Amino acid sequence: MLATLSGDLCLLLGLALLLLPLLAVELSRPRDGVWGAVVLLLGLVLVTDSEQLRGSPMLAVLCSSLLISRLCLEVGQARWRVLSEEEQERLGSLQHWTTNLQQLVQAASSLGAGIGGMARQLKPSGRSGVSGKKWVRPDSESTAKSSGEFSGESIGESGPEQRQDPAKDMQAPSSASTDSPPEPATDGVED
Repeated sequence: MLATLSGDLCLLLGLALLLLPLLAVELSRPRDGVWGAVVLLLGLVLVTDSEQLRGSPMLAVLCSSLLISRLCLEVGQARWRVLSEEEQERLGSLQHWTTNLQQLVQAASSLGAGIGGMARQLKPSGRSGVSGKKWVRPDSESTAKSSGEFSGESIGESGPEQRQDPAKDMQAPSSASTDSPPEPATDGVED
């Protein structure tokens, strides 16, 4: 539990160190981002490995946390003393902090919009690989029956219209008798 608590405090301190150049430019130094990342990493290790830190390793974590907090306090006091009276008054005013927070929110929103724009450019269009052609069923019933694919026989429908014999459609008209052979064509020449 103590490791988790100290890990949470390290995460907050690391985040504060990362945001220090954005919120209080007067107090920040060039390498604060690096130290903020190191403290964030320490906090992540403490939170995720809190079950393994029992006994003497936990005592080492407790002592290191006390040393780190003492060092941060001394560095903060030294930076505060370096500031002029005008800068100290400006850091103490509420208007300074609200202005800096508004600038931070604007920067974060423009960053989000830029990342969203890049993501939209990388996202493929919704119609890639799809042709604009559509499959349409034949409208007339005779076309459907002649093709055989769309007739009621393939679906299993029953009815007098769908149960026709395909051989009947191919035969000659009913005026000719089926017992006599067909007469040969004369090609317009008579004997």
